[in-house]
Amino acid sequence: MKRIILFVLTNLAVMLVLGISASLLGVNRYLTSNGLHLGQLLGFAALMGFGGAIISLLMSKPMAKWSTGAHIINDSSDPTHRWIVGTVAGFAQKAGIQMPEVAIFEGEPNAFATGAFKNSALVAVSTGLLQNMTREEVEAVIGHEVAHVSNGDMVTMTLIQGVMNTFVVFLSRVIGYVVDKVILRNDRDGVGIGYYVTTMVLDIVLGLLAAVVVAWFSRQREYRADAGAAQLMGRKQPMINALARLGGVDSGELPKTVQAMGISGKPGGFMALMSSHPPIEDRIRALQQSQVA
Repeated sequence: MKRIILFVLTNLAVMLVLGISASLLGVNRYLTSNGLHLGQLLGFAALMGFGGAIISLLMSKPMAKWSTGAHIINDSSDPTHRWIVGTVAGFAQKAGIQMPEVAIFEGEPNAFATGAFKNSALVAVSTGLLQNMTREEVEAVIGHEVAHVSNGDMVTMTLIQGVMNTFVVFLSRVIGYVVDKVILRNDRDGVGIGYYVTTMVLDIVLGLLAAVVVAWFSRQREYRADAGAAQLMGRKQPMINALARLGGVDSGELPKTVQAMGISGKPGGFMALMSSHPPIEDRIRALQQSQVA
């Protein structure tokens, strides 16, 4: 509930900051007099920025099940399934969250956690993970995913994405309007080609910059989840071993809907700036230097 309140307050704060800044700079007065209502633009930017992010969050669990083919094993009688469910239950109790749904999906060594709320989450492991890791290493990976849930990372990433999207939508349209009316001196009613071209270009450019910011936050989230797994297990060596194992195998590529929440991910975009996960060696080094025994 606290993160949902934070979500709403951040949304309102973004709109307030943008509105005050534009008013102090005189942008509001100019744009309003020339046909662009800043209040409406702020509402539109927030709707576009947070609307898609919120819908994605609410649909995250069913989409994850559908895109990975994961099947729920909470009530399974299979001994391996019972061990996985019991491991998740133990960590969930330690982390102070309600029991998540537990699932298995076919694929290379990987795992993920998702869900709109940390008390109704989904934790899933792949068949490749079970086949290529020791039980202790699998437990560490499960601890990592439970730590994601406990930390509220799904909501946090949605919050950050929504904030970035709002800034992109707002700034691209304000700048596009200024280019069209001031630089290109379009004195006709309504906006011209300069507005549309500038807006489209800035949506792409600013969107890339926003993605870099979101990816940076995602990488910090991975370090926290690694440390969280070590704390849940009471020692860090199993998580270090699990990371080392992941570094030596092909973890495959999860669907985009759950990629950022996986235990391992491949760098994307230009260099590592767009990667949702830090390099394995950096994660191992951070754990080795942590205060966990």
